Amino acid sequence: MTTPTHTVTNQPPPLVGHDVYRTDAVLTEAVARHADRSRQAEIDRELSELGVSAGSAQAQRWAEESNTYGPVLRTHDRYGNRIDEVDFHPSWHRLLGHAVSSGLTDAWSRPDGHLRRAAGFLVWSQAEAGHGCPVSMTHAAVPALRADPELAAEWEPRLGAHTYDPQLLPPGRKPSALFGMGMTEKQGGSDVRANTTRAEPLAEPGTYALTGHKWFCSAPMSDGFLVLAQVPESSRGGGGLTCFLLPRVLPDGTRNVFAIQRLKDKLGNRSNASSEVEFQGTWARRVGEEGRGVATIIGMVAATRLDCALGSAALMRQAVAQAVHHATYRSAFGGPLVDKPLMRNVLADMALESEAATTTAMRLAAAYDADTEQERALRRLAVAVTKFWVTKRCPALVAEALECLGGNGYVEESGMPRLFRESPLNSVWEGSGNVQALDVLRVLQREPQALNAFLGELGLARGADHRLDAAVKDLLGELADLDGIEGRARRVVERMALVLQGSLLVRFAPPAVADAFCASRLGGEWGAVFGTLPSGLDLASVVERARPVAR
Repeated sequence: MTTPTHTVTNQPPPLVGHDVYRTDAVLTEAVARHADRSRQAEIDRELSELGVSAGSAQAQRWAEESNTYGPVLRTHDRYGNRIDEVDFHPSWHRLLGHAVSSGLTDAWSRPDGHLRRAAGFLVWSQAEAGHGCPVSMTHAAVPALRADPELAAEWEPRLGAHTYDPQLLPPGRKPSALFGMGMTEKQGGSDVRANTTRAEPLAEPGTYALTGHKWFCSAPMSDGFLVLAQVPESSRGGGGLTCFLLPRVLPDGTRNVFAIQRLKDKLGNRSNASSEVEFQGTWARRVGEEGRGVATIIGMVAATRLDCALGSAALMRQAVAQAVHHATYRSAFGGPLVDKPLMRNVLADMALESEAATTTAMRLAAAYDADTEQERALRRLAVAVTKFWVTKRCPALVAEALECLGGNGYVEESGMPRLFRESPLNSVWEGSGNVQALDVLRVLQREPQALNAFLGELGLARGADHRLDAAVKDLLGELADLDGIEGRARRVVERMALVLQGSLLVRFAPPAVADAFCASRLGGEWGAVFGTLPSGLDLASVVERARPVAR
């Protein structure tokens, strides 16, 4: 008798073939809460179609291939001519094309545009995160371009188009366009006012020749870029750090001077090209006034910062979904892992973090659609607070979720290593943690209406939970003394993030979720790692809510 030696048992089925949108209760509830009721069915259909695609085996294959076979730089053609092109695997183009055709660069002109676009970004980023970089920057370029109505009229329809064309062609020959950004330089990093790239005015008004370098230029295959450069003080406009639109191809069809020196070899985000570029007499159009570069580009930065929070929320949701799915079908020590009290505590703790991230990010996306003075003031403070906290919680959560799969989670085939490598990125890009904390301090000191809007949002949950009320009171004590606050800025911003999340969950989440969040994050009944929630909570309901498919 032959004894089988390789019978596969006790392995979970692949998490594939499901609707990433409709199986996410937190996200579907957020859309229902913030969307106009008359458009609810239309938005749900749109997001469900995207969710089915995101959960498909095809999308998972595209993600694997685009990361395994990353971008390749071609600086010259066979004859020695400089071409500075980046080649991508076809799966990258499929992912990016699907994102564009699904409206993920189109938020500024559609009803509920920011809400539906943010939900779609959160859904589709769970398929693959790297291509979200050009998607995000293309979407975010619009508010900066609106500093120049003529440029906005020319480019905005292309940025919001639902067609994708990867060819490098003159702008007039393409119905759509992608945008990148170049601010960071070697000597300055986050201190963009230390930039040394020069912009010399040309004869045609509003045009300049740029000379210098960019240490990080994102998505170098794009059609256009927003960059910062120094205009001489002798310029008729007064000079100083100024924002420019740099087209990749000039109207006459010739390539602009855009010398890609190398692609960055990054920890994660390997499907996406990040580069160093040199400008030498590179033609560009001014956007906004001379010397107002930071003020002009800040609208783009704010939008990309919200996308950092959305991207981290997507990674967290996917990590939790994978962990809960695995624990549902994997048995150990006499029963399914999901039913073991200690594993349930870990899963519920991660689910709370994921729900808080999604709920907060979607609330801020809705604030863009409302666009009242109150909502703009709220965004000014809450986006930086949320970007700081959500992106920092992401690596710890993804690492814990990976551990829930045991050794299987450490193997590339599981997809968890790619999530883990991606997890620190959003905290670093578009301003690291200290930059966000300092930005919050500047707003607190200079824009009292932003703090009033933030406190007004918290006030909507006043009296609903005593732990939340106590945490808000403690925060007000911290904010009463701004002297020497820089050294404790991270502590202050962390508290602001937690009370904001707590206030939203108390208002909108099921009681089991709100109770567990307030007990742990605000009530002090929590440890330093996931899985330290206090006893007496309804953790089974929290885990069940996070399940990606029916048990």
